[in-house]
Amino acid sequence: MRDINKIIIHCSATKPSMDVCAEDIRQWHRGKGWDDIGYHYVIKRDGTLEKGRDMRTAGAHAKGHNFSSAGICLIGGIDEEKNADDNFTLKQYNTLIQLISFLEMTFPIEEVLGHRDLPDVNKDCPCFDVRAWLKFETEA
Repeated sequence: MRDINKIIIHCSATKPSMDVCAEDIRQWHRGKGWDDIGYHYVIKRDGTLEKGRDMRTAGAHAKGHNFSSAGICLIGGIDEEKNADDNFTLKQYNTLIQLISFLEMTFPIEEVLGHRDLPDVNKDCPCFDVRAWLKFETEA
């Protein structure tokens, strides 16, 4: 098994009206010539958790951090005009906190962050402040 010490949260950069799933993203990524979906988990708008790439395999979601991380993608993240938007559902956030807890019990996780928190990333992804959200969740 890989040495996984961080969780990186992403968004699919899709509108809330789009019903996207892990298989859709898998097809997009394979269309780019990748072997498989880049993320290990996908959380649909209704809170359904879908498996992506096998956890024993390094992801393809955060250059320079793939080997040591688990990648989670939330469906959504842009509004109807394609602007960054924290439009995730309560069900998605509930599933996300459960998944993070599971991964923290399974692996020696040192940090949980958004894709945008990595150096040299010039993106809004996942369109919310993961660290502030986690702090709020753990204090609630």
